Amino acid sequence: MNRPYNFSAGPAAIPAEVLQQAASEMLDWHGSGMGVMEMSHRGKEFLSIYQQAEADLRTLLAVPANFKILFMQGGGLAENAIVPLNLSRAGTVDFVVTGSWSQKSQKEARKYASEVNIAASSQDSDFTTLPAPATWNLSRGASYLHICSNETINGTEFHELPDLKALGSDAPLVIDFSSHVASRSVDWSRVGLAFGGAQKNLGPAGLTLVVVREDLLGHALPACPSAFDYKTVADNESMYNTPPTWGIYVAGLTFQWLLRQREGELSGVAAMEQRNIAKAELLYNAIDASQLYVNKVAANARSRMNIPFFLRDESRNEAFLAGARERGLLQLKGHKSVGGMRASIYNAMPLAGVQALVDYMREFEQKRA
Repeated sequence: MNRPYNFSAGPAAIPAEVLQQAASEMLDWHGSGMGVMEMSHRGKEFLSIYQQAEADLRTLLAVPANFKILFMQGGGLAENAIVPLNLSRAGTVDFVVTGSWSQKSQKEARKYASEVNIAASSQDSDFTTLPAPATWNLSRGASYLHICSNETINGTEFHELPDLKALGSDAPLVIDFSSHVASRSVDWSRVGLAFGGAQKNLGPAGLTLVVVREDLLGHALPACPSAFDYKTVADNESMYNTPPTWGIYVAGLTFQWLLRQREGELSGVAAMEQRNIAKAELLYNAIDASQLYVNKVAANARSRMNIPFFLRDESRNEAFLAGARERGLLQLKGHKSVGGMRASIYNAMPLAGVQALVDYMREFEQKRA
């Protein structure tokens, strides 16, 4: 199958092998006579799908035994409310604001937390840098500190998670890892809770992943809806209410696809990280060598997953996008809040897709030089 290369930021490309398997099982999953979307979430067929998906994700991300994996709904945007509803009882919540998503997160948290402290912000640089952890103004006794470890719109990424203990804080670190989950390893010794929508790197829209340390369960505010109480969800193994069954199934197929990936002696997430480094370097090098394109993010803060770039002559934007579509390079228009272009090169994007984009960018520049 000769498919276009889809650079959408989300919902994003899903590996072709996963789509093909889901299509082949659409009407009849493993001889059950039912498609997954028709199954009871409490039946033995779906429970086997759920249990395998949970086990595979724990293996894939090396999630420690003292963390619960929750399959929820609402996306990352809803988690901006669900996290403070579960974790803000101690009072103050700290935020490091590094782009559009962490901005939204802190605004939403103000509805539930008694106080929100902006410990650091990169707004002065138009969100093209990341504030050094040593400069963060952390609150004493904060309920938690929230970062968006990869900003999808602004194209910045924390390549190393902050060590809050080294900074003198006992607050758990909460990370929104929607845009780079399963693209690299996670240092769980530094994390209290991680959440992300599946629609960027794990599967279809509708599924939200939460990985939460067990000691953080059971502290929800009285106003927290039962279906969003992490302890209730954990105690019921994500079955307190009907979960997003189709999303869990396709994500489970994606986990299996990821576990099968090999790069030399590396496998799984480690293999994907090497590929993602190579893809990002290829595209950033092409941008940096160009006289037409520019990426404004500081080199040490550049995302491997979401690469925004601009044409120095923006009157050429529409011609660039039209030519890209003709070549099967889709969804390159930047977010409406920042403009320009954006190439999201998640796990499902092969190196060949990035090379095709780079070849087109060079051709477009040469023809209009």
